[in-house]
Parts: sequence; structure tokens; C-alpha cells
Amino acid sequence: MRFIQIVVVVAALSMLVTGVWMRIDPASFAQWANWPNHVHFLHDAGVFQIGIAVTMLFALWWRDVIAVVLTGFLVANTLHAVNHYFDRDGGNPANWWQLGVLSLLAAAALLVRLRQL
Repeated sequence: MRFIQIVVVVAALSMLVTGVWMRIDPASFAQWANWPNHVHFLHDAGVFQIGIAVTMLFALWWRDVIAVVLTGFLVANTLHAVNHYFDRDGGNPANWWQLGVLSLLAAAALLVRLRQL
């Protein structure tokens, strides 16, 4: 069990570090990865990696799959909504609040689930 926990933590930290890097300095990450510097794409990829990392870490703490999945989704989707708010000049201006509504629903579902547990 200890080996599995260590691998999950190391993998999650890898996802978290690269995700935060893509989110806060997409140009630097793009240069390092030899990718095009598409800021919004890198912002989104970064927050999805952060969401995966959070999901992995919470899976070590909680045994309830629904709570873990809702938490990971809530983190990733909320950060995704923030991306769309700040990058709204390059897409559908309604995306940020539509994603925000999904985050509110996920937060409500998570609270209900935690009360059930």
C-alpha cells in the first residue's frame, strides 16, 4: 500500500507542478515543451492537470468515489471558468459564467454528498 501511495503522490505532484506552470507562465512552458505558445490552450491544459492532481490526492484521503470525483471536477472546472473569464476576448463571452454555473452545481452536489457520508 505504501508503494501505491508514494506513486500517487509523486504523479500528482508532477501533474500539479506542470499544471501550475502552464497556468502562470504559459510562454515559458511552451518554450520548454517546444509547443506553440497558445496562451488560452495552455491555461486550460494547466488547470485540467491541476484538477487531475487534486483528484489523485483526494483519492488517498477519501474513500468515496463520488466525493473525490466531484472535488476534482469542482477544482478543474472552476479554474477553467476563471480562465475563460480572463481570456474572454478570444472566445464565447458566455463560457465563463456557464462553466461557473456548473461549478456551483458541483459544489452543491459535493456538499449534499458530504452530508450523506
